[in-house]
Amino acid sequence: MIDLRSDTVTLPTLRMRSEMARAEVGDDVYGEDPTVNRLEALAAERVGKDAGLFVTSGTMANLVAMLTFCGRGDEVILGDQAHTFMYEAGGSASLGGIHHYAIPNQPDGTLDLNQIQKAIRAENVHFPRTRLICLENTQNRCGGVVLSAAYTDAVGELAHEHGLRVYLDGARLFNAAVALQVDASELTRGVDAVGFCLSKGLSAPVGSVLCGEAEFVREARRWRKAVGGGMRQAGILAAAGIVALEDMVDRMAEDHENARLLAEGLAATPGIGLDPQKIQTNIIYFDVVKPGVSAADVTKGLRGRGVLVSPFSASRIRVVTHYGISREDVERTVAAMGEVLG
Repeated sequence: MIDLRSDTVTLPTLRMRSEMARAEVGDDVYGEDPTVNRLEALAAERVGKDAGLFVTSGTMANLVAMLTFCGRGDEVILGDQAHTFMYEAGGSASLGGIHHYAIPNQPDGTLDLNQIQKAIRAENVHFPRTRLICLENTQNRCGGVVLSAAYTDAVGELAHEHGLRVYLDGARLFNAAVALQVDASELTRGVDAVGFCLSKGLSAPVGSVLCGEAEFVREARRWRKAVGGGMRQAGILAAAGIVALEDMVDRMAEDHENARLLAEGLAATPGIGLDPQKIQTNIIYFDVVKPGVSAADVTKGLRGRGVLVSPFSASRIRVVTHYGISREDVERTVAAMGEVLG
């Protein structure tokens, strides 16, 4: 099967499997797993922060960051298309009593600076206290679009003028860095903390790393424990994460090129609505515009031809390129789409 449902379906590389098998391990809750410690230090260095914390998932990174920055009744400003607002089971609200103030994501994935300014609460007994602004790079639901370093810096300046913190959900941060041809640390210098996934385009089987100031990470470690995330001989997993950072970042450019080729092929298929010029990284959303045909119909037809995609709505589908997708797979997918809609 050609699996385009998400880059979460990537499989670990042979080198990852080898390093996992021979990883030196210890008890991470005691801080004694040398491989975890090495991953955390490497991750922090790559994003220009003091320290890192290995967690099981991007969702856990986001949750732990919000619990660390905010107390019960505090408020976080975030986009109405943000992953943590849409897809994380309301964890920060249910577990942390944190209030969300959602403002519209712009088509380019940003939050309008004026709208952020207006959302910051005045000190008033009737209001929750604004504590945090959350950004997402790349912005998934806006089509995998990238946020520039200049924009992120501007949000950071605004936040810090008001005594607020900024957290970056950088699940696909390295996709953004590769697309912009900049170092990942340029995209994080304006934020106080960032979490990024090892298990999407970087192809590790499990894990994310939450990075920030040393004091933030010390407190975040307590929250990781509180939500059940204390791990023991986790170096077996961390070893794959080290390989991900060493081997898999630059090759993401291949995923972006395959996404561009796939978008062009889909756009040329009658019955598909898509502007390939808007594709910036490895995520494509397209519309099924053939009368009488739904996204579910197309999804079923593609599955029967060996291609898996994710229906997003009644007429929209998402596809994602990744380490497991080749140029030949792209060509086969375009051909299969032509058959389904022919």
